[in-house]
Amino acid sequence: MGRKKIQITRIMDERNRQVTFTKRKFGLMKKAYELSVLCDCEIALIIFNSTNKLFQYASTDMDKVLLKYTEYNEPHERSLCFRET
Repeated sequence: MGRKKIQITRIMDERNRQVTFTKRKFGLMKKAYELSVLCDCEIALIIFNSTNKLFQYASTDMDKVLLKYTEYNEPHERSLCFRET
């Protein structure tokens, strides 16, 4: 039996929103780790929550990955933005 599809909208209940944030943040960091190991790639993940608390994951040194990113001049693929305007 599959999971029920949920509508992607802001969670109004503060407690439910915080619980969902914590679970999804953990899942996202786990996926970033798995991708870095399976594909031997460098990953830098930066998350700010609604109170501006910083959470980060880096498969190697975060500063080195960010420096590499800022110095990168070649054409590259950009992620799509899924947020509706």
